[in-house]
Amino acid sequence: MIRIRQVKILIEQDCPQKQKEQISKKLRISENNILEFYIHKQSLDARKKDKIYYVYEFDVKIKDETKVLSKIHSQDILKTPDEIYHIPKTGTKLLSSRPVIVGSGPAGLFAGYILAEAGYNPIILERGEPIKDRKNTVENFWTTGKLNTESNVQFGEGGAGTFSDGKLNTLVKDKEGRGRKVFSTFVKHGAPKEILYLQKPHIGTDLLSNVIENMRNEMIKMGAEFRYCTCFTNFKIKEQKLCEIELNHKEIIPCDVLVLAIGHSARDTFEMLLNHGLNMSTKPFALGVRVQHPQKMIDVSQYGEKYVSLLSKASYKLTYTTKNKRGVYSFCMCPGGYVVNASSEENRLAVNGMSNHNRDGENANSAIVITVTPEDFGNSNPLSGMEYQRQLEAKAYQLGHGNIPIQLWKDFKENKTSTQFYDVYPQMKGKYQFANLKELLPKELCEALEEAIPVFGKKIKGFDRDDFILAGIESRTSSPVRIERNDMLESNLQGIYPCGEGAGYAGGITTAAMDGIRVAEEIIKKYKSSK
Repeated sequence: MIRIRQVKILIEQDCPQKQKEQISKKLRISENNILEFYIHKQSLDARKKDKIYYVYEFDVKIKDETKVLSKIHSQDILKTPDEIYHIPKTGTKLLSSRPVIVGSGPAGLFAGYILAEAGYNPIILERGEPIKDRKNTVENFWTTGKLNTESNVQFGEGGAGTFSDGKLNTLVKDKEGRGRKVFSTFVKHGAPKEILYLQKPHIGTDLLSNVIENMRNEMIKMGAEFRYCTCFTNFKIKEQKLCEIELNHKEIIPCDVLVLAIGHSARDTFEMLLNHGLNMSTKPFALGVRVQHPQKMIDVSQYGEKYVSLLSKASYKLTYTTKNKRGVYSFCMCPGGYVVNASSEENRLAVNGMSNHNRDGENANSAIVITVTPEDFGNSNPLSGMEYQRQLEAKAYQLGHGNIPIQLWKDFKENKTSTQFYDVYPQMKGKYQFANLKELLPKELCEALEEAIPVFGKKIKGFDRDDFILAGIESRTSSPVRIERNDMLESNLQGIYPCGEGAGYAGGITTAAMDGIRVAEEIIKKYKSSK
């Protein structure tokens, strides 16, 4: 097949026949010579609001492919590369027990999926509940405020990404086909087919939970075992090599390969690992607030009035560097979504954002976060960033009396508690309460927000309006620690493989899943199954 890039079609003209017509022009052949074609990528060129284009990459099957390619010399036309994912050849060292994976978020799930496909019969441990039970537990928390510290927005089958927008975009290059493997696996188990080609693919919270359940069921058929409400609490090393692990402070099982896909909020696990000699370091991350604006306002600003009804809900990506060299940027933008209480520890409060697949909520929400570094944490302890998070989350809980503290932008600037809403009303999962967020954020972060938001208002009309809503605190953007690993992705203790976002090697569903695949590959290349 032939891959054709940079095919531009006005969105009001877009249809299969128009696509075929443009392909024939690009290849300089008759439409009759086109046997079939598929969309490989679709993006949007919205720089001119009176003329917005879809920009396509197509894979095309034609008559006389070799002859056509020999006559065309363009970097936008090439033979379609092989992007099929291939599991590596099995190593020679025999495993004495089944590989164990801690965590069933994207990293753990895909590490387990690849190992199951390769016949290693992995055991997946999850401290939280299966997806259906977890959803009920989370809904109960949002309604009553009663927190289950083991199963919540952060912990449970599917990981923290389950209660998000299900965004799958990533900037990681995919020469080995790992990203394509992630997307095709999701589609195989019920995700919309368009995630295979959209520039900004997403699944949505409502659909993602079904996809995860379907993946789990297939993995079980392939020989995997899932154990829920099962927390990894200790391990034993013999001659610098893992030999057994402890579950729920009581059960001991043999283990010589352990994948740590623990997620960015497994703070008790971080403490245990550090105390047992695993090499770890603190790392920069970002925190701030989550903001809500009318989605219609974002749509008009991004697309113009002419195209709003023809396009899906608009997203945005904003960045700014302050005079003091702090980065301020939007993160986890959720079109038509909700701000949610994402707490996982008693008397501490954190927020996140989520959207369903249709993104049909009234508001757009996004984290607006500011970079923080070890200099802000006060010491060089590997867990100092984690403690910094905890301190601010405790303040957020106290400020909102256990509810999400919120404030209007005008009142934030004037350093006073809000008393009423105007044209923007909150869309939230979990109870909320007016508060003064200047009492929550450190002074330097407040100053960074006040410097950045007016700049963002010049990029998106209305972004700095007085009545948009802020909620705190967005503190779980990424892991505050890195668990060190070598080129074979193994820690300083043989047999332990740090993996995914919690270990400091990913940022989002897709990159975490791809890192899980990488770790599975290293295990496969080194060991052969014990079965």
